[in-house]
Amino acid sequence: MQTFTQTFIETNGIRLGVAEQGAGPPVLLLHGFPETSYAWRHQLAALSSAGFRAVAPDMRGFGRSDCPAEQAQYTTLDIIGDLVGLVEALGEQNAVVVGNDWGATIAWQAALVRPDRFRAVVALGVPMMDRAPLTPSKLFPVMQQAWFYTHYFAQPGYAEREFEADVATTLRKLYFWASGDAGPRDINTPNPFGLVPREAGLLDALPQPAALPTWLSEHDFEVFVSAFAASGFRGGLNYYRNLDRNWDLQAAFSGLQVQTPALYLVGEYDTGLAIPGMQEIISMMPKLVPGLRGSQIIQGAGHWLQQEAPERVNTAVIEFLHGL
Repeated sequence: MQTFTQTFIETNGIRLGVAEQGAGPPVLLLHGFPETSYAWRHQLAALSSAGFRAVAPDMRGFGRSDCPAEQAQYTTLDIIGDLVGLVEALGEQNAVVVGNDWGATIAWQAALVRPDRFRAVVALGVPMMDRAPLTPSKLFPVMQQAWFYTHYFAQPGYAEREFEADVATTLRKLYFWASGDAGPRDINTPNPFGLVPREAGLLDALPQPAALPTWLSEHDFEVFVSAFAASGFRGGLNYYRNLDRNWDLQAAFSGLQVQTPALYLVGEYDTGLAIPGMQEIISMMPKLVPGLRGSQIIQGAGHWLQQEAPERVNTAVIEFLHGL
C-alpha cells in the first residue's frame, strides 16, 4: 500500500516530482537508469519508520520531472545543482544522500564537491572512482562489428527508437537480465551492460524472460512502464551523452577525497562487477573515501539492489544512519 506523498518542487530552474515520507533528518534517495523515484518505495517506508525524512526525487529527465531539451543540461554538476536546490526547498541545511546506479555516481560527486550540503553518502552498485586517464569515449572499446553500450547510448535517437518501440519489453528485459534472477555473471550470460552489435540493438541479444523477476510485482512493473511510456528515455540517455563533458568538469576537483562518512553496497550478481578492473577499483576506494565505514556484498542480488533485497539494504542503511 502506497503511503508516501507525491509533490512537485521547483529547484535550479526546473520542476522535480518528489516522493516523500516521514519526519526527521532528511535522506535523499537517487535512482538510476531506467528507474524513477518509485524504485525507492521500500526504503521510503522503512526510513520513515526509523525516524528519518525520506525524499526520493524523479531525477531531471525522468518520471514526472522536467526534461530539459538541451543535451548539455544533463551533466553531473547540473544534477547536483538540482539536489542542492532541493535540500534548500525542503527547508533543510543538509541531507544524507543515497544512490543506486547513476544515482550512486551523482551521490559520490555530491558528497565530494558539497560536503556542507551532503553530510554522508551511501552508494549502491557504483563505487567511487578516480578521474580516468582518458575521456570515456576513448576509454571504452570501439570495434568494427560492435561498440560498448555507452557509445550506443551516445548516438542521439538510436536507443530511443529501440527502447520506445515497446516500453514493456524494454524494461522487462533490462530489469530481469541485470538482476540477480539472471544468475552469476560469466561470458555465457547475456549482459545488457556490454557490447552492442552495430547491426542490431542492445535488446536483441537478450531473450524475453518467461516472467518478471521475483522481486518485481505486476503492479510495480506497470508503474515503471507507465512512467517511461509518458516520459520516453531521452532524458535518462542524456546522462550518458555527457560522460566526456563530466570528465572535463571533473578536472577542477582532481585530487579531492570524499571526506564524509560513507557506505558502499553491491549485489553479488551486479553486472558492473563483471567489468574488467572493477574489483580493483572497489579495493582502492579507501584511498578516495577515507571516511568509508564499510563495503558489503549482498548475496544473490543484482544491479537493482534496493528493489531486489530491500530488507537487507534497509537494515544496512539505517544502521549506518544511526551511527552518524
